[in-house]
Amino acid sequence: MHAQPSRKDAAVPAEASDSPASDTSPLNSPEQGLPIPQRYWAMLVIALALTLAVLDSAIANVALPTIARNLHASAASSIWIVNAYQLAITISLLPLASLGDRIGYRRIYLGGLILFTVASFGCALSNSLATLALARVVQGFGAAGVMSVNTALVRMIYPPAQLGRGVALNAMVVAISSAVGPTIASGVLAVASWPWLFAINVPIGIAAIVGGFKALPMNPGHESPYDYLSAVMNAFVFGLLIFAVDGLGHGERLGYVMFEAIAAVVIGYFFVRRQLTQPAPLLPIDLLRIPVFALSIGTSVCSFCAQTLAFVSLPFLLQETLGLSQVETGLLMTPWPAVIIVAAPVAGVLSDKVSSGWLGGIGLAAMTVGLLLLATLGAHPDAMQITWRMALCGAGFGIFQSPNNRTMLSAAPRERSGGASGMLGTARLTGQTVGAALVALIFGVAPQNGPTVALYVAAGFAAVAAVISTLRVTQQVNTQPA
Repeated sequence: MHAQPSRKDAAVPAEASDSPASDTSPLNSPEQGLPIPQRYWAMLVIALALTLAVLDSAIANVALPTIARNLHASAASSIWIVNAYQLAITISLLPLASLGDRIGYRRIYLGGLILFTVASFGCALSNSLATLALARVVQGFGAAGVMSVNTALVRMIYPPAQLGRGVALNAMVVAISSAVGPTIASGVLAVASWPWLFAINVPIGIAAIVGGFKALPMNPGHESPYDYLSAVMNAFVFGLLIFAVDGLGHGERLGYVMFEAIAAVVIGYFFVRRQLTQPAPLLPIDLLRIPVFALSIGTSVCSFCAQTLAFVSLPFLLQETLGLSQVETGLLMTPWPAVIIVAAPVAGVLSDKVSSGWLGGIGLAAMTVGLLLLATLGAHPDAMQITWRMALCGAGFGIFQSPNNRTMLSAAPRERSGGASGMLGTARLTGQTVGAALVALIFGVAPQNGPTVALYVAAGFAAVAAVISTLRVTQQVNTQPA
């Protein structure tokens, strides 16, 4: 259904099959990744930059009350410290990924890392909510440069036969950063003022920039003109959708929410029509025509929606329903990301040999069971009963994530790796945004048992994701080369 590959990309159908046989094709010999010493240094740079981008989101969440008090801002207005960062990332991921396909992933990655580091210094120097929010917008655009082509670079760093390992390492870095983010924020705030939360990014960012210029690979790109109008339309579509979903979840006036949603749909209609006429569209319609890729995107959106529903509602369940302390809640939620750290590398190695459809289906089924068991906890569970349920959810998510990301990358032609990488990040952010808005909506409709209802809804999304994942098994068989 997708465009006929050129001679240079003759190995694409075999790669899309997710079959080990495709990894040993002699046609792939010029694209066997970086030699061993450089490969390790390049992945270190990738890990450092990704850690900074993920940590900054988690750190800001924890530090919001402290920053609001220091800047004499209200709790409601201080939310923009988080929202400005997330909004900038979401509206710029696909445009930057498309630009990376044209001018090279290394340029976008290092440009984003430089912008992120400079903006971090600006955040540390901010003395008002307005200047901090503005610096966070710039920081978000820098983080988008890192996230948009992150996995595209991993595809260049690793040979096809070991791509799953590289993707798994990425997933492990994200899991570790998410897990230790609140701890690092608490530790820094215990000994220093909040600007140091952003100032510590600067030396790490400089080290990653220097290493990136030496170790990251270069790709030639192509000379197609960049579609600036599509980039603007993309920003309006995703920006309006985020505001509409967030407004619905937080009980804003229905008229405003409807206007934002309708405007997003109208602009989105013309945006998609424009993409259908482009040879390398900013919104990768061409990649969504590949069944395995489209199913992987659907799996990712549903699974991240389920995870966010759980992550946001579980603290309320543990503290308000079960009466646990904040410290106990933090400790009991740790097994989820901690188990991902173990499961992701194992699943990454397996994904180079086993169908990601089966791996994702099994992992998401386990996550569904774990969420249902959390939703049906008794009135007085002990710590072990909560811990093993959290661990089951983490194991299921870890088994799904690496193989799913590997399939999204390998299903796309190599010269469209930027588009695939951008869609990977967009799917994650879309799922997280919808999940957070649904929690707010559920808590507004059912305040008494909101956390339990949210966990049941999360289990439903995880179950849908498991079904979508298993549908890929047949598609992968059908795309096997003759």
